[in-house]
Amino acid sequence: MKLKTPRSVIKAHDISQLRFRDTPFVKLMNKRIYNILMVASRYDMFILEDDGRVDEQIFNEYTSLNLRYPPRFTQVGSNKEALAELKQNHYELIICMPNMDSSDTFDLAKQIKARYSGIPVVLLTPFSKAVTQSLSREDLSGIDYVFSWLGDTDLLLAIIKVVEDRMNVEHDVKTVGVQTIMLVEDSVRFYSSALPLLYKFVLSESKEFSKEALNDHLRMLRMRGRPKILLARNYEEAVAYYSKYGDNMLGVISDMSFNVNGEKDRLAGKRLGEWIREKDIYIPIIYTSSESENSKYINGDNAVFIDKNSKTFPQDLRRAIKDNLGFGDFIITDPKTKEEIFRIKNLKELQMNIRNIPDDALYEHLSRNHFSRFFYSRAMFPVAEMLKKIDVSEYASMNDARELIYATIVQYRKMKNTGVVAVFEKDRFDQYSNFARIGEGSLGGKGRGLAFIGYMVKTHLELNNNQNFPVTTPKTVVLCTDIFDEFMEANDLYPVALSERCDEDILKHFLAAKLPKRLVSDFLVFFEAIEGPIAIRSSSLLEDSQYQPFAGIYSTYMIPYVNDKYEMVRLLSNAIKAVYASVFYKDSKAYMVATQNLIDQEKMAIVLQEVVGSQYGKLYYPAISGVARSINYYPIGDEKTEDGIVDLAFGLGKYIVDGNMGLRFSPLHASRILQLSSLDLALRDTQTQFYALDLDSVSKDFTIDDGFNLLKLRLREAEKEGPLRYVASTYDPQDQIVREGFYEGGRKIVSFANILQHDMFPLSDVLDKLLKAGQKEMGRPVEIEFAVDISSPQFASFYVLQIRPVVDSKEVVHESLEETPVNETVLFSRNALGNGMSSDVYDVVYVKSDAFNAAKNQLIAREIEKMNSEFVAAGTNYVLVGPGRWGSSDPWLGIPVKWPHISQARVIVESGMENYRIEPSQGTHFFQNLTSFGVGYFTVNPFLENDGFFDEPFLNEQPAVFETDYIRRVHFDKPLCIKINGKKRVGVVLKP
Repeated sequence: MKLKTPRSVIKAHDISQLRFRDTPFVKLMNKRIYNILMVASRYDMFILEDDGRVDEQIFNEYTSLNLRYPPRFTQVGSNKEALAELKQNHYELIICMPNMDSSDTFDLAKQIKARYSGIPVVLLTPFSKAVTQSLSREDLSGIDYVFSWLGDTDLLLAIIKVVEDRMNVEHDVKTVGVQTIMLVEDSVRFYSSALPLLYKFVLSESKEFSKEALNDHLRMLRMRGRPKILLARNYEEAVAYYSKYGDNMLGVISDMSFNVNGEKDRLAGKRLGEWIREKDIYIPIIYTSSESENSKYINGDNAVFIDKNSKTFPQDLRRAIKDNLGFGDFIITDPKTKEEIFRIKNLKELQMNIRNIPDDALYEHLSRNHFSRFFYSRAMFPVAEMLKKIDVSEYASMNDARELIYATIVQYRKMKNTGVVAVFEKDRFDQYSNFARIGEGSLGGKGRGLAFIGYMVKTHLELNNNQNFPVTTPKTVVLCTDIFDEFMEANDLYPVALSERCDEDILKHFLAAKLPKRLVSDFLVFFEAIEGPIAIRSSSLLEDSQYQPFAGIYSTYMIPYVNDKYEMVRLLSNAIKAVYASVFYKDSKAYMVATQNLIDQEKMAIVLQEVVGSQYGKLYYPAISGVARSINYYPIGDEKTEDGIVDLAFGLGKYIVDGNMGLRFSPLHASRILQLSSLDLALRDTQTQFYALDLDSVSKDFTIDDGFNLLKLRLREAEKEGPLRYVASTYDPQDQIVREGFYEGGRKIVSFANILQHDMFPLSDVLDKLLKAGQKEMGRPVEIEFAVDISSPQFASFYVLQIRPVVDSKEVVHESLEETPVNETVLFSRNALGNGMSSDVYDVVYVKSDAFNAAKNQLIAREIEKMNSEFVAAGTNYVLVGPGRWGSSDPWLGIPVKWPHISQARVIVESGMENYRIEPSQGTHFFQNLTSFGVGYFTVNPFLENDGFFDEPFLNEQPAVFETDYIRRVHFDKPLCIKINGKKRVGVVLKP
């Protein structure tokens, strides 16, 4: 926004720098009254109960106002019983109903205060002049409050709440800036009727405002942020309250006549009002008096006078509070005529109308703190605090203030919507909504993961330190599992789904079925809030669950965004039905059997998510997609297992999910990437194709292949337009080098050099923080799917698409392999890559040390290739051991095999020799294959102390199945047990 206001003022209110922290409502109102001891005769209790039970009435009162924890009442009839009960049980409040003929109650109160100083004691008396006179003669030092019973159970609620407010006010104001309303009144008769009125109003208004919260749980918590009511019964108490909480006071309701320094002062209220006005000229003060002539002392815009004798006093008081203390609708008025221009009911309406408020009206409302009061009364503390700090006179134009309020609301709504599973409501879901659920069932595995990511992004502020590279999640709506149940049963699909029909037939039946009609209107609202294609992802109960690797078993479809909304409904409905159908495809059923799950236990939620990316001609794709893991079982060079590993690709993430070769790097070592370490590797081992969504695919029919409308394209298709220029380097065939950056002509190498080496965006830093935060929050290694959309060289957005615990298909090794007795092993390595355990390998193929001759390495390679083809034909695996670097292009440094020649090896071992010391390669020649197939790679140097062990003599003693001059194959009747602890990088092959 273009601003003419001084920089210092703008800086003070810069929303891009202001990060709203969410209000911790859960920390408010922590001191509660759960148990109340009533010291009263049976008759008094009966009057109080009014032919019903007090517990029941209070319970009904609490539930009607959306309040939690109604207290339990225990009645005792005498002082002796009361003291005995206090000795035995814990009480937070004692209410005494005294027999006015004796002073026993007042003695009891003093005894209780002496023994239990922390428990408030309230005196509840019937109302009469005689009672008032006798009270004036008693010693009230043990009594905290005196109330007058007027036959209304609302008074009990008010007593409980006024005591709770006094217990919590200091902490709650300090913690989040909860607001207060001060009632200054010394007449027991009057405040006994005014407090119930006040609480009833504040609680019912708070219940209404709590609807701004995004789900039922947050609504209940929001109620804790309601304004506290403070009862001051003399001038000194009122001054003390205002001095302490004046900055957090919505308004003051004051009687005219009360005690000052122990003496009655008929105009004490006027004096108090004048003293308060010196501190804050705009705070609303509502004066009440039974002497109507006192109204002549009241003047000014922010003061109201109400006659206590008026028959409409309760209604007058309600109206005055509603109009002056920020409750009710926010009425925008013309400062000159005082006429209403329009009214605002909630935050969304204020956001939509802020730009329509005339300058003079905006100036008037801002200068009188009406905006901040509107937010404070609704427990929206961060926005209220922000707006209260604005000194309206500092702004050169009202447009600056208007834009600031707009930006503040947007920022606040984004913050509130992040990390919360909201209930999908048609009138509330818009472009600032982030995550909502339709239905009451489970969110499924992916849905839970996405909700958790939202929470993580919100709580880990370190992820968003760069405003040009925000970390966020795509707009998401989840159809819960109950929609799946309803769809299956309403269309009677189980007989078809559980039958042995082919996948195409099952899909045909599902596409012909109908989704619940009510979803159409929800879909239309969702379309209004998004701007691009939609991904329809499976989120089953078992998928991404902590110990079952179900990821990728079910379908994920994408549909383009079209302007015809009903065509969008058709596409979306078909995609949802196709994902539902994929639960019952042949592969899914087979997988269920393999993992010992029952197909009828599986329920499917659906994640509808905005596809990350931008449109380039008729294609839609992101600049970067990737998968990151917080644990790396194949660290090379200086990398450590715990540094994590990332696989990056250009275009849609299907490229990596399908097992294609992306760019692999460790976030802490982003400048050293194996695939770019030589020209040969850069040309051979980097991405040559990418996936994009075909925006012209609307007319295509859905098939069992969820990629039916995705295109796999050559990189040159992205050269004309699109983000390839930000992620590519260029191969110069004349000079035989790869030049960093995008140049005309020459093959493009997807190196991400601008980002990883030259920090165009802090991608590796964000990934490192995200993996560490994810692992900390989940308590185990995590895998994260992400995508990046680059708008310009200055701005890109990082989207987290999924988080799940790392589930290894192999059994994980937790034992300390270092302690394995060496004589029980064929191989022992302290430099092992890979992870897991396997016990289905019976063969070892090794190059004989005593016959080894580096000059014969090419011959050895051919012999191994031949033997490998026998293992391919049999479908079995083996352990391969040999000196030097496997796969070296220089035959003097190792045996020059290619991956297809050793593809059946389960573990590959580089074994050093005393007279043939070659720097180990750590599997770099086949790195992509090792990681893709989970092959173990050991380095052992038996001639060096503590650097591994290879028991070749043991193998030499065994009969050979096959032997040449240079290699030998040994077969065992029992399997060899292979164990690799990836975290400690220790690997063993145990003797059978």
